[in-house]
Amino acid sequence: MLIQLFLTFFLVGLVSFGGGYAMIPLIQEEVLNRHHWMSAAQLSDIVAVAGMSPGPIATNIAVAVGQQQAGWIGAAVASLAVVLPSLILILAVGTIFARLQDHPLMKSSLYGIRPVVAGMIVFAAVTFAQNAGMFAQLSWFTWSQIGIFAGSLCALFFLHKHPFSVIILSGLVGIALYG
Repeated sequence: MLIQLFLTFFLVGLVSFGGGYAMIPLIQEEVLNRHHWMSAAQLSDIVAVAGMSPGPIATNIAVAVGQQQAGWIGAAVASLAVVLPSLILILAVGTIFARLQDHPLMKSSLYGIRPVVAGMIVFAAVTFAQNAGMFAQLSWFTWSQIGIFAGSLCALFFLHKHPFSVIILSGLVGIALYG
């Protein structure tokens, strides 16, 4: 199990570009579809907790999945595995990138990669909304979740509230509406 955890999260860290949220679709594919380590609902809960916890979300997810599968040693193995590719690549590529960052081919490739990263984040958000049952049927529950979602976006984009305060307020609204 430890070798599987290491290889899985090393792969996630190696082939994911764009940061933690961009890693979520690959984590979903590996954890849910390939290894069947947990249900979609369990992974959605882990992602929610990981997103509001300090530190990089991908590392937090790796810790939670690793801990669930193999205890604290699994958590350590998975978290090391997910950050190791970045550490190696940044040390190796950092020097080269510093020299080539203004080269037209480098700039062009980055212009091509950025929209894919945004698309992967949207894909992850829609997938988690589906797993949470938001699109199963339109009901008061669904519309209230859409309202919380819209309110959160407004608080973040227009009121410039800190994400942590938006998470806390959304949790309190959830308790008031559903508790």
